[in-house]
Amino acid sequence: MLTSVLYMSMSLDGYIAGPNDEVGNPGGDGFMRLHDWYGLGSNGEPVPVAHSKLGRQFMDEVNATGAVLSGRRTVEQVDHWGGNHHGVPIFVPSHRPPGPSVANYPLVTYVLDGIKSAMAQAKAAAGDRNVMVHGAYTAQRALEAGVLDELQIHQIPVLFGGGRRLFEVLPSRLELDVVRVIDTPEATHIRYRVRR
Repeated sequence: MLTSVLYMSMSLDGYIAGPNDEVGNPGGDGFMRLHDWYGLGSNGEPVPVAHSKLGRQFMDEVNATGAVLSGRRTVEQVDHWGGNHHGVPIFVPSHRPPGPSVANYPLVTYVLDGIKSAMAQAKAAAGDRNVMVHGAYTAQRALEAGVLDELQIHQIPVLFGGGRRLFEVLPSRLELDVVRVIDTPEATHIRYRVRR
């Protein structure tokens, strides 16, 4: 079944990015600490960790998605992943048109008529595969609009103490069902389904 899934690594105190999260410092100070469990170093090269096989499993799951829905702040910090996030279309809900550099990226589409439209377009492009969702603001708006189905949270045993929180502002209480829990020394991987 086609599902929209938020994939995020998060500190125990709720941060998905460290302080000074900006274009010249994507993810902020200490950001890669949230991704050590993947078995990748800060430069993206493999490093030996006990659960790198689990990191590969989650990366395979991410790479099997059919489209990406990501917030503008996220895509602009990483220059739209060079127009290629594992070869699938990238949809960016935004209140304003993209900058001129996006014309170089045929897989990137800015959607100016809201999160529901952006998700509908991403799901149509994904075919029978899932839509991967990135970005705190985008996740909050997708939850508010009722178009985010699941959350895959990688809870990292670290307290950031500052940065960008995943769920800073939500319009109301939401109930979630736990679908899967994988506990390791590097991270606790929890998959939630949004209760409707």
